[in-house]
Amino acid sequence: MHPNAVLRYRPIQEREACKYLLRVAEDPKNFLHHGRHFLGATIIRVSYGIDVDKHKDTDYLGIAEAALAIFSQAFLPGKYLVESFPILRYLPSFMPGAGFKREAAKWYPVVREMRDLPWEAAMTALREGNATPSMASGLLERMSHLDEKAAAEQEEYSKNAIASAYAGGADTTLSTLQTFYIAMASFPEVQKRAQAELDAVVGPHRLPTFADKDDLPYIAAIMKECFRWRPVVPLGIVHSSLEEDEYNGYRIPARSAVVSNPWAYVRDSNLYEDPEAFKPECFLKDGKLDHNVQDPAAIVFGYGRRICPGRHFAEGSIYAVVSGILHTMSIEAPLDEHGQPIRLADHVKMTHGVLSYPEPFDCIIKPRSPEAEMLIRTSLSEDDVTTL
Repeated sequence: MHPNAVLRYRPIQEREACKYLLRVAEDPKNFLHHGRHFLGATIIRVSYGIDVDKHKDTDYLGIAEAALAIFSQAFLPGKYLVESFPILRYLPSFMPGAGFKREAAKWYPVVREMRDLPWEAAMTALREGNATPSMASGLLERMSHLDEKAAAEQEEYSKNAIASAYAGGADTTLSTLQTFYIAMASFPEVQKRAQAELDAVVGPHRLPTFADKDDLPYIAAIMKECFRWRPVVPLGIVHSSLEEDEYNGYRIPARSAVVSNPWAYVRDSNLYEDPEAFKPECFLKDGKLDHNVQDPAAIVFGYGRRICPGRHFAEGSIYAVVSGILHTMSIEAPLDEHGQPIRLADHVKMTHGVLSYPEPFDCIIKPRSPEAEMLIRTSLSEDDVTTL
């Protein structure tokens, strides 16, 4: 997931984003469901070389979602007493205080299936000579040159690492996509400015690509503002100090739990003027990105050893879908019982937990023109359209 390595995945991101656009055009009310499918399908294609739309006999996305639900439950800090009293791990599972063992036994086969099933599919494809380039196929090819013991050990590491890509990337990126829709429905002037930039740079006859990215500073600014305005992990991930340290006069003992506060960082008025508002222009100066403004990606994706390894891939997926949606669709606020627009930014609350998502909401999405809808359809192959 290195910045240079993710470049090879851009064609997949563009293709899956185009399929997402068609799904939204045909069924706009389920735009969030389609977003989850887009992100999951992209990650599974890149991770294992599996096109989930062409392998509907196995519900890879459903299996991954079931495991992700377990991850969300198990990852809440302080949920289990064993975190504070590690000696409890020696208790038999039937005893009080060992409920975590009973839950783990119930969850294990679900997580195991999520980890092993797509890996085995990638192994079969490689063995049969029809593997699509992916992270799994690359690792499997390297393992073929190792002795049996080393290969078995490497396989365990590889399966765990690749499975974590979905767990760490699908829901977090979906939350940012939801924030984008809330912002566009709440701030139509931002949407219009973005569409004007796309019309000028891309034109009406094609969809945006990654080749346009450097010429679309306002789109980049919208992405940065989505990361900042509603951070996905508002309190970050708990770190542990390896040794005693001192910061600004504060003593931090060894093995202390250290919790950052991304929410406070991105609400710092010394860094961002009017931090409660959605203002992409704060990242621009003279029509270009202002690199003197703190990039929220340096905050919201974590830091140190626990920094999100898939951050560059996530940014690519967000760019592909945000630029495509703005180029071809209009996003409007839903109407209340009196026919008046509901300002989503004031009404949609964020959930509480390690990961924070907007609560369910609706908005009105429709193609900007008949030509825009036709552009989406003609940008996909007939094979892609029929497998949706």
